[in-house]
Amino acid sequence: MRVTICDVGPRDGLQNEPETLAPVVRAELVDRLAAAGLPRVETASFVRADAVPQMAGAEEVVAAIHRRKGTEYSGLALNDKGYDRLAAAGLDRVNFTLAATDSFSRRNANQSVKEAAAAAAGVIERAAVPVTLTISVAFGCPFEGRVDPGVVAELAARFAAAEVVLADTIGVATPRQVRDLVERTHAPGVHLHNTRNTGYANAVAALEAGATLFDASCGGLGGCPYAPRATGNIATEDLVYLLEGDGIETGVNLDALIETSVWLASLLGRRLEGQVYRAGAWTGTD
Repeated sequence: MRVTICDVGPRDGLQNEPETLAPVVRAELVDRLAAAGLPRVETASFVRADAVPQMAGAEEVVAAIHRRKGTEYSGLALNDKGYDRLAAAGLDRVNFTLAATDSFSRRNANQSVKEAAAAAAGVIERAAVPVTLTISVAFGCPFEGRVDPGVVAELAARFAAAEVVLADTIGVATPRQVRDLVERTHAPGVHLHNTRNTGYANAVAALEAGATLFDASCGGLGGCPYAPRATGNIATEDLVYLLEGDGIETGVNLDALIETSVWLASLLGRRLEGQVYRAGAWTGTD
């Protein structure tokens, strides 16, 4: 069995960092991840620079990357203007994020769920590239609490023409909840955070329920500016180690990925949340 891992570090990982890395440095991160064999990399976020200054210069990031055959380069958009910028930049895929609750949608995208869903439908209709629809706060919202799985299922069914990803944005889900919602919606993808140390168990549950697409972030970087206390995504290298160890093919070079996280930790000047980049890959001989 083979799965697709999308490294969201250059976007979801860096957007919550106190430092703002120059576009050329973010492009180097994208290049390193592609060289490690990541089949998909979320390259940039086409949002207002005043809203998320860490993501300023998205077009510069895209212009500076060195395209690698076998890697799909995606970007985030929250509205029509964001999609237009992404399309002009020439990325391969758009990731449109739609919140499952009004409170989170208004804080994250400055629009209601109804308005955001209409924008998503418009982008899907006219997009010249494949569309991923990520349903954020699919398991819990920092402002409204638990989210009705039926609401998420309705959104997933409405956008069946897109590649649907269920996001545990604030890291509150447990394996049974993830398994049940993936089975109910038939969503091919999940976006998991390890805020409460359930992220990797949730990944296994999603895999068992039929998911084949996993978002992860090198070094476990991540968080959301609009989600209080939300911490990092599951670490890409930790996920690769887990999956490959259980015989699930990812196509990712774990050693190269570890080197990337070591480089990134040095660049940021702190220890990252991931564990495998610190412990190293284990072959059974040491």
